[in-house]
Amino acid sequence: MKRDVAYETRPKIALPAAARSCVGYEEVAAELGHALAATCVDSPVLAIECYPGVDLEDLRERLVTRLDPAVVLVADDYAWDAGRVQERIRDTVGEDRVFGVMSHYTVDQFFDEARIREAREALAATGPGVRVVLGVGATVLCAPDVLAYAELTRWEVQCRHRRGAPNWKADNAGEDQLRKFKRGYFFEWRMADRAKRALLGRADYVLDLNRPDAPAMVDGASYHAALAATARRPYRLVPYFDASVWGGHWMQERFGLDPTAPNYGWAFDGVPEENSVIFDFAGTELEVPATDVVFFQPDALLGPRVHARFGAEFPIRFDFLDTMGGQNLSLQVHPLTEYAQDRFGIHYTQDESYYILDATERSCVYLGVRTGTSKDELVGALRRAERGEESFDDARYINCFPVRKHDHMLIPAGTIHAAGPDTVVLEISATPYIFTFKLWDWGRLGLDGLPRPVHLDHGEKNIQMGRDTQFCERELVKRFEEGGVPREERTGLHELEFIETRRHWFGDAVEIDCHGSVNMLNLVEGSSVRVEPADGGTTLTVHYAETFIVPASVGRYRVVNLGDEPAAVVQAYVRC
Repeated sequence: MKRDVAYETRPKIALPAAARSCVGYEEVAAELGHALAATCVDSPVLAIECYPGVDLEDLRERLVTRLDPAVVLVADDYAWDAGRVQERIRDTVGEDRVFGVMSHYTVDQFFDEARIREAREALAATGPGVRVVLGVGATVLCAPDVLAYAELTRWEVQCRHRRGAPNWKADNAGEDQLRKFKRGYFFEWRMADRAKRALLGRADYVLDLNRPDAPAMVDGASYHAALAATARRPYRLVPYFDASVWGGHWMQERFGLDPTAPNYGWAFDGVPEENSVIFDFAGTELEVPATDVVFFQPDALLGPRVHARFGAEFPIRFDFLDTMGGQNLSLQVHPLTEYAQDRFGIHYTQDESYYILDATERSCVYLGVRTGTSKDELVGALRRAERGEESFDDARYINCFPVRKHDHMLIPAGTIHAAGPDTVVLEISATPYIFTFKLWDWGRLGLDGLPRPVHLDHGEKNIQMGRDTQFCERELVKRFEEGGVPREERTGLHELEFIETRRHWFGDAVEIDCHGSVNMLNLVEGSSVRVEPADGGTTLTVHYAETFIVPASVGRYRVVNLGDEPAAVVQAYVRC
């Protein structure tokens, strides 16, 4: 399929050669063998600490056996069994298909002291030779002489779940994807990230296992140098794309995506919690979670004030919603802050906005309730629709605003909303991104053939009836007339939301300030630009519709138009 724009689906961050790097199991095993020999210990211990989702059997067969170990222990064999783990985390995962409560568990809590002693005694009793411990919690069982941390991206974990892989310590290979994702989001990934933040700083090696046939590894010092360099230069995340029941074909056609796919409704291209980065160490590519930069370089990346406010968490999210040739999104609402804190244990909520990247005469956005609607009347109609007694009369209760390219619709939490058909949305929002209460889904089934979850009990408690027609027209619907260049426009967000957005139109170039915050931007008009830090640091070339990050440490930067027509970028940052 011919691309309309030069959107790069696998952007890389170019770096100097790593001190020690290797690709393929043979090279990885050789490097680990050299490191073990250099310890000058008769029976050195290698720990391969793994992110949940790593195929341990495959890792043992294709890598560990090449080391000719005297003994191999799999940490998962010494952890609690699946039933006991499930009982312990019942307060976190609950029974709902979608929602749980953020956990504060740590991996060591799922190992009994007796089993830890048993593992350590087994290692001590082994004769001369390499001793290997691998899996989630490997470092709970041993004090390694060499430590390798095995990485997986969140998207790769989800893809493995869809292919039938179970969650960590769970007998749920056949469970539906929503429940698997929920267990990962609320429990596994929180626990694993706590372990990673404690371990990765002292890891001798970082191992990328996203491609089972082509593992890559670099030494820990080179890896942390890459994190530090990334947090001081503009860069892009690796996007991923997924189908939806409402999905369209705009991205499919313009980004050169698989033409045989039914649609592409989603694209996460600015969500560090979900996306990855590719470090290119002079030809050795390592793909790792983008959160690693956040965890280990929070001040440089986020800015000290944003770090102090949110912790080591990236608070801004950009993604695409594509209904071009598709259908309406579900009618939905996001939780108010106190509800999100009380029910789900998250710090802040999913305030958001819809920036209209492309549109036709059919494009529209559902936003807020029609003036004069009572909550009892609205919720009663939604409940009757949920029970299948009648179809929900959206025109009676919900505003529907026609939209055109470059409009910006603001959606503070508690506002009912949905994108209509033939609309390409650049969603600019706060990072919590699964806390969507569907109120009505037009009677559809999901791609898995199951009814799409509707959460009216949650939604009813969060709908703000004051977001009526007049309020939306006055405060949430932002339309702009054409003007000259250069110009800067404040497009949002609403005063109830912590993100500020500015659109910069320019002919040759524009100077932009980070305002003490990490910046996330998208090239919403123009063919390509070059992003140049004011201090003369590493530049970045960006093409139309690509999202990119400028760390707070950059301070000021220049965006140079590489095309013949005027260009525009939308800039988002935290109001500090």
